[in-house]
Amino acid sequence: MAARRRLKRVAASQSGFLSFKSPSDTTASVGSRRKRVNKNKKKNWNKYSDVNDVDEFLEDIRHQERTTGGLLSEKTDDSLFFLDLGQPEKPQPQAETPQADEGKKRRGKASRPLRIDLILQPDSLVPPPKDILAYQQPNAKKLRRIAQKAEQLAAKGVVPRKQKRLLNRRPVDKTVKKAVTEANNNPDRDYYDIWGQEPKVSADPWYLQQTGKKLVKRPEKLNEKPSVLPAVEVIAPGGSYNPDFFSHQALLQEAHQVEVQKKKQEDKLERQLAINKEDKATEVSIIIFFLAVAFTFTEISLVYFEMFLFFRRQIFVSKWKV
Repeated sequence: MAARRRLKRVAASQSGFLSFKSPSDTTASVGSRRKRVNKNKKKNWNKYSDVNDVDEFLEDIRHQERTTGGLLSEKTDDSLFFLDLGQPEKPQPQAETPQADEGKKRRGKASRPLRIDLILQPDSLVPPPKDILAYQQPNAKKLRRIAQKAEQLAAKGVVPRKQKRLLNRRPVDKTVKKAVTEANNNPDRDYYDIWGQEPKVSADPWYLQQTGKKLVKRPEKLNEKPSVLPAVEVIAPGGSYNPDFFSHQALLQEAHQVEVQKKKQEDKLERQLAINKEDKATEVSIIIFFLAVAFTFTEISLVYFEMFLFFRRQIFVSKWKV
């Protein structure tokens, strides 16, 4: 092996030898000899092993994941290529009103993303890593083992102790209103037969409580609120100090809907209070208005002047007769 390598170096140093590599590579290979290293230790593996090709391969994979979101070899043809159908025919522009142009501008501004959102968007298409702690459950193995054991016992027909206690618990009697004492002269009232078989119930409260014949006293303010003040409103989960992403986005969506409704109300008022272009005053309409006012004042002055002459004539005639 060494003799063959030495023969190649001698042949490469001759003037008439042609190599597949460039002359710079041949001179570099001839001038520098490979360093002989004992690789029986792991330290020498890491120090003298050439891993440039591996680093380039991994860097190429990272670059593809950042730019395209995955490897190009795994992409479909539809995502890499498109069919060129030529330049589409543009429709003939139609004459639009200024109101339609303003509406289009508003819709375009509303659909355009904000500059701050564009800045905050990530440059890489690699999805963020999952938080493993968010999917972990404390005592998961223990709970899973308990659930499996409960399923096995249920298949055999064994009822757990906790469920037995619930089944054996006596249902609580509903509270009954206090009986109103009836008059002694009422013939339909209940009476106690001293010769009957049923014994008379003792009036001892301790005895009634122990035998379960005494009803539980219901609090007087059971169905009344302790305070007339309104309850404290609990804030949404998205408004906490360190909220979850989805709950925070849901809270922002609710606030956005409120602002959208306010904007709609403002736009509605603006449309209702807007002045029609036909009703706006122009120079011609103003001149016509002032001419009409001047004409009416002229007619009124003529009427007053005729009335003045008439009364003056009447006064003169009356004086002449006298």
